[in-house]
Formats: sequence, C-alpha cells, structure tokens
Amino acid sequence: MKFYCFVYVLLLLIVISTRTLSVAPLIHKNVLLIVADDAGFESGVYNNKVCKTPNLDRLADRGLTFDHAFTSVSSCSPSRSAILTGLPQHQNGMYGLHQDVHHFNSFDKVRSLPLILSQAGVRTGIIGKKHVGPEAVYPFEFAYTEENNSILQVGRNITRIKHLVREFFLADDTRPFFLYVAFHDPHRCGHTHPEYGSFCEKFGNGEPGMGLIEDWKPVLYSPNDVIVPYFVPDTPAARQDIAAQYTTISRLDQGVGLVLHELQTAGHLNDTLIIYTSDNGIPFPSGRTNFYDPGVAEPLIVASPIDRSQWGHSTSALASTTDILPTVLDWFQIPFPTYYIHKKNDTVHLTGRSLLPLLGSFPEEDRWSIYASHNLHEVTMYYPMRAVRLLQYKLIHNLNYLMPFGIDQDFYVSPTFQDILNRTKSGKETHWYKTLQNYYYRKQWELYDIQKDPTELNNLAYKPEFMGVRKKLAGFLHDWQKATFDPWICAPGGVLENAGAFKEHPACLPLENNLGIEKTEL
Repeated sequence: MKFYCFVYVLLLLIVISTRTLSVAPLIHKNVLLIVADDAGFESGVYNNKVCKTPNLDRLADRGLTFDHAFTSVSSCSPSRSAILTGLPQHQNGMYGLHQDVHHFNSFDKVRSLPLILSQAGVRTGIIGKKHVGPEAVYPFEFAYTEENNSILQVGRNITRIKHLVREFFLADDTRPFFLYVAFHDPHRCGHTHPEYGSFCEKFGNGEPGMGLIEDWKPVLYSPNDVIVPYFVPDTPAARQDIAAQYTTISRLDQGVGLVLHELQTAGHLNDTLIIYTSDNGIPFPSGRTNFYDPGVAEPLIVASPIDRSQWGHSTSALASTTDILPTVLDWFQIPFPTYYIHKKNDTVHLTGRSLLPLLGSFPEEDRWSIYASHNLHEVTMYYPMRAVRLLQYKLIHNLNYLMPFGIDQDFYVSPTFQDILNRTKSGKETHWYKTLQNYYYRKQWELYDIQKDPTELNNLAYKPEFMGVRKKLAGFLHDWQKATFDPWICAPGGVLENAGAFKEHPACLPLENNLGIEKTEL
C-alpha cells in the first residue's frame, strides 16, 4: 500500500512539475509595441508590390495580419492616447494635438498602460514619438522622446533607435518589459523641415547637408512606378509625393528590422508579443483627420510566440486601436483597474477587447461593430465627428457640418494638396475623385455601403429606403457614446444637462436650431 502511495505521489509531482515547466515561460512574457506615424498599406504585407518592406513582410509571417483594423480617431495625439488608455479621445480628454499651442492633455485620473504596467511590476520604455501628456498619466521608466531629444534622431534615425533599443535590453533588470517604439516615419515634414523633402526622405541619406544614417540603405522609387490610391489625384505632383513617401517607408521598414534583430539578439524573440500598427491614416486627401476609410483603416500585425497556428495568416475580424490596451493586459494577465475620471459613479469600462483569442487555433470572429470619435487635430480645426462601422455599413455623424472641413498646416503645404488648389483655381482638371467643394462641405449624416461602395461616394443617409439602417446604426452610436460618457452626445441639436435638477436623470434638451433633436432622457 505504501508503495502505491509513493508511486501516486511521485506521479503527481511529475505532473505538477511538467505543468510548471510548460507554464513557466509564460510567466515572464514581454511586449514590443511598434507604432508607425501616418503609415498605411504601402507594404508587401497588404499586397503593394512596388513599395518594398521585407522586414514587415517577415513580421507578418510570424503573426496574424488584420485586414479590417481601424484607429479610433484620425489624429496623432488623440490616437496615441487611445492606444495607451484603451479609451476614445472624448473620454480620456486628449481632444487634439498635445504639442505647442494646441496643448491638449488627458485627464489627470486616467490610468494609462505604462502606469498600470509599472504598478504591476512590468518595466516600461518608450523610444520615439510620445506626443501625449501629462507625464503623470503617461510615465515611462526608460524614455527617449521628443521631450528630451530631437524627434528626428529618436524617431527617424534608425541607427540611433537601434542603439537605444540595445541599451534598453542591456539593462540589468529581470522584470518583464513593455517597450514602445514609436517611429516618426513616414510622417510628412514639409511644414517643419522642408530642407529634407516632403516626407523627410532625404534626411540621413548621405548627401551634402542631409547627414548620414549608417544603417539606412535608401530605396528610391520612380514616380511612374508608384501605385496611386483611388483617393489621391493621379498627377505628376502626387506621384512624386508618393515616391517620397515610399522612400521614407523603406527607412521605417529597415528600422523595424533593426529593432527585431535587437530583440532576437537579447534572447527575447520567443517570449515577446509583438504588435505593429499606425496611429492614423496616411497624410493625403481623405486620409489623416478624416473618417473615410483612408483616414481610419490601419495596418495591424499581432505576432505571438506561443500559439503559432495563425502565423502567416490574415483575418477579416474587425479590430480597433482601443483593443491594444486590453490585449497587452491580457498577455500579462493583469486586470484592468477599477477607477473613475470625473464622478465616482461613472466607473470607466473598456469598450475594446483583447485580440489574443483571435491568435489561437480556433479564433472567434464575433465582433460586429467598431467606433470612432474625433474632435480636433490642430486647435483651429474643430470638426467633431462620431462613427460606427460594420463590415457592410459605416455611419458618420458630422457634428459641425455647417463649417468647412479643416486642413492642417502639414497637409496644406504638401505637393499633392497644393496641386489640387492650383488646378482648382486655374480651372484645370484635378484628376481627383472629389472636388474641393464637396470635400470641405459635408452632410450631417453620411451612410455608406462599404461592400458595394468602397470609395464612399454614394451617401445613403437621406435615401428613404435606408432610413431604417441609418436609425439602427445611429442607435448603436448613441449607446456607445453613452457608455463612454461622451460630452458631445447631444450635439449639434441639443444640450446635455446632467447636474442639478437633471443629476439623477441626465437628458438631451433641444436647442430648437432646426436640427431635429427632441428631448431625450439618457
């Protein structure tokens, strides 16, 4: 009897030991988040056969590529705040750009990813473009950003980025890590550094006055060879602009390769979750700052070293950049904290979800809608929008639709937009799918059947046969705004009253401004 008990205990210890050995590598897991700046689908990953991106292509071979990933806001700082907080910009407070005269910040009580992780014993680092604040909300232990360095050096100089990544990995620290590498490529720079070209494509190329980035081997493209997207005019100026963009993307791609090489050299390639995405759409017409697909559709690759069943595959599942925070927390097995921002009873709840289940052998694609929220880009560009997107339909609500859509300084001086302006003024053919008039002035509601009308030119919002679809999607949007405490929930036809006599029963009260809202209890 004692012998059998001994054998049983021995077998039990072996089982426990085996389970411990199989789980042990998962305890020390890390995350590498790579975010490009204004990047799109100009890569081999998304079937662009001209723009060469071998390093991104190899990353896609190690992960799952998302074909329907979207930013929650098409603007730099607001998008980065949404990535790091899991909250839309109207909820976390980053209504517009963070720097200079724009000066937007997240609310003091917001709990960001670096804050949550550091309190849970995870080492945090950021290299490149931070573009969010305040520091107390977004604290990183290891930080080389535009706040303490030249953004050109920590965001575009891929040799400098390589050395900083190496420095991070060489630290004598055994804690799991979260490293956020935020490239400044392929953002335009004609507004701030025109000497380097419209996309800073000359920066570091070794020519006189351009400096030298040792690890960069510039790839040049002929304007005749580039792929002109449907939303960009097919003109010589635009083609030259795209060729410059491609060259900058080559620097981004080579930078990604250097970062991944440092990860592998440090021995962390097989214990690190890698996420690659961008903050918003490319800086061309209908792109960045817009809610049309060129402005909100994003590249997204999620590479897990654990479950390899989806490596090299793609998914049509809807994903949002607000999914990144819950994905990272899920990876580290850290719960989202219970907290509020303004009122104790208004507990913050995430509307994003972890993407890890999609990486498994039997992924579930059960999400049917994603949402977006935009207020400003530059401080002068007040054009609040809300949107809900399904696989078939998209509904956009333009709250300030009586005003012209704003154009930012960076895009205004671009060769592509200047060409549109000059051709319009001179009465020449623009070779563009829109006119400046219908680009500037939009309807309050825009409803598109994305599957039948991928260019989003046929607005169905005011057609009687689609009123049911519009009403249904508007209801989805209203519910999401309510769940995320959107101060703009009653705009533009009403005023939100949620204090005093309306404290217990907040309501949208009509302004009688001919925009059709009735009193609605929230």
